[in-house]
Amino acid sequence: MATAVLCAITLLTLLSQAASGQESPERILKSAAALHQAGDVERAIPQYRAYLKLRPDSVEARSNLGVALVRSGRYSEAITEYRQALQRRPADRRIRLNIALAEYKLGRLRDAAAGLAVLHKEQPGDRQTLLLLADCRLRLGEVRQVIELLAPVERLDQSDLAIAYLLGTALLRDKQIERAQPVIDRILKNGESAETWLLLGMEKLGALEFEAAIADFEKAAALNPQLPDVHASLGDAHIQTGDAAAARLAFQKELALNANDFESNLQLGALLRQDQDYDGARKLLDRALLVRPGDIRARFQLASLSLAAGKLEEARVALVGILRQAPAFIEAHVTLATVYYRLKRKAEGDRERAEAERLTREAQARRTQGGNK
Repeated sequence: MATAVLCAITLLTLLSQAASGQESPERILKSAAALHQAGDVERAIPQYRAYLKLRPDSVEARSNLGVALVRSGRYSEAITEYRQALQRRPADRRIRLNIALAEYKLGRLRDAAAGLAVLHKEQPGDRQTLLLLADCRLRLGEVRQVIELLAPVERLDQSDLAIAYLLGTALLRDKQIERAQPVIDRILKNGESAETWLLLGMEKLGALEFEAAIADFEKAAALNPQLPDVHASLGDAHIQTGDAAAARLAFQKELALNANDFESNLQLGALLRQDQDYDGARKLLDRALLVRPGDIRARFQLASLSLAAGKLEEARVALVGILRQAPAFIEAHVTLATVYYRLKRKAEGDRERAEAERLTREAQARRTQGGNK
């Protein structure tokens, strides 16, 4: 009797749904999954949301919604969905990795690195997590941490070119040329590649051979225009030769590939400031700070932007904060002196100018001593 009653209730429910045009949750989820698999994420997303209104505790559906949102470029929304899924399944490694990946795509590299570091500690042998963590650290400018992370792995397996490439890049950026050379040589043995020319260019850039570095970067870009960092490195080399127009073009190309590239946002923002495009400069410099929160160079450029825009007190406060953290920053002393003079505070301006001159003399003396060794 109970079974008959249950069947009758189920039949009435189905008839009611059919009469009202309401689909069952299972049919909605099936439709969402089919659209997702077909690559039609824009239509899959509202279907997942409709299902979750009826089944809010479904971890898989919420996680799949996050994946669809990522494919649509809606990273912040994806992170929200992933975090809700993680509340119900806090140990799920896949969801935690997806959160880190979405943060990486969003340019929140510090948050991404924090999540990846935990995942790497749990499973040190997971290559994907290791490479992502190393890449985050490299983009954050934390080259010593990249070296500490990858050097032991590279010693055990010298056949992994991805690890060799990241380690070689970190060593070059840390000016450890001799230590980088055998790593680069191993990459060279695998023949000519865009990555090889990029590393060779970075080596020459570190040796102040700017024209030779430009030639290598151009070869790398010709072989693979999509290679991360190649256009940013080329722009940096052009900056060193004083070719602002070529540098601007190179940085724009890098940002077209990766809107969160720190160096390109920073350097192009500085160039736009010099061109008096203050709104454009601020957008890029704010993006640079999003990628590397608290970075001294980005903060200095924003302070210089405030000065150029006539916001003297804003510039003063920013520069004082920078010098509290980096008292040997010569350009910051020079700029702060200018701010004080414009504020009619001559004594403080004279003090900052004198400090800049003292630091400059000390730097010149160190270079002279180094050249005489």
